[in-house]
Amino acid sequence: MRIAEDGLLEGARYLVSPNCDARPADAQVELIVIHNISLPPGEFGGPAVIDLFLNRLDPTAHAYFAGIVHLRVSAHFLIRRDGEIIQFVPCTQRAWHAGVSQWRGRERCNDFSVGIELEGADEIPFEDAQYARLVRLIAAIKTRYPIVDMIGHSDIAPGRKTDPGVAFEWDRIK
Repeated sequence: MRIAEDGLLEGARYLVSPNCDARPADAQVELIVIHNISLPPGEFGGPAVIDLFLNRLDPTAHAYFAGIVHLRVSAHFLIRRDGEIIQFVPCTQRAWHAGVSQWRGRERCNDFSVGIELEGADEIPFEDAQYARLVRLIAAIKTRYPIVDMIGHSDIAPGRKTDPGVAFEWDRIK
């Protein structure tokens, strides 16, 4: 697994999210932020996460969607339950995954991080295939960028976010 100079992971399915922009000129990718997502909450395998990141979520498909259809969010990567990796934003660009955030006194974590979403929920165990792919993806990111730390969304947005959640096994990736 390798990330090319253009920030794309070789071999990943690439779906272009409009929810990204240029990183600040002086920004360097130093941080990996791990998230979880499922839409509707606790349900896996459907197209809703992809649709959310591509701004094509159907608000009539599920009652929950009506409250989030206005969001403009993305991540660099999504790892599905079966281990498939989908990339939405090149690592050279700023994905909109962290929101209001702070790490080691620095705000706007989107500026200097790569966001990885795992298809999952806080209290539901993740799949072995997800951990296996995540370990390889992290290694590829670390080969390309000077990563200083790997943290959860809850670490950069405490009180606002809880992911990747209590079911995430940090020991399996560190």
